[in-house]
Amino acid sequence: MDIRTHPSIDRALCGEPTQLSPGVAEVLLTTTSAMAADAQGLVHGGFVFGALDYAAMLAVNDPLVVLGSASVRFLAPVRVGDAVRCHAEVCETKGKKRVVRVVARVESRDVVSGELVAFVLDKHLLE
Repeated sequence: MDIRTHPSIDRALCGEPTQLSPGVAEVLLTTTSAMAADAQGLVHGGFVFGALDYAAMLAVNDPLVVLGSASVRFLAPVRVGDAVRCHAEVCETKGKKRVVRVVARVESRDVVSGELVAFVLDKHLLE
């Protein structure tokens, strides 16, 4: 896998890339007790969203890609110990804009789905 973006990301928090091809990426997030929002083991949705965001950035796979917006629906809970498979696919490219469809699944159950809009910039966002 030739990963060209987000080289310093913490994969324990955002997932491990398992698939990468032009315009498509998959990340596997193994949830841990550090991600729990309560004593019952509900995983905070921000961790799942982070893995989806990472998958989308990998699908674009440009060193200067950034997230512009997101429209997602949380469909089912994620529990500590769940393996969350996040799939992202670029479905539209217009200039610097990339529209990426995303879905997160636990086994065969969709837990989050939606669309992220990313932009490939001319220079680093912080420059």
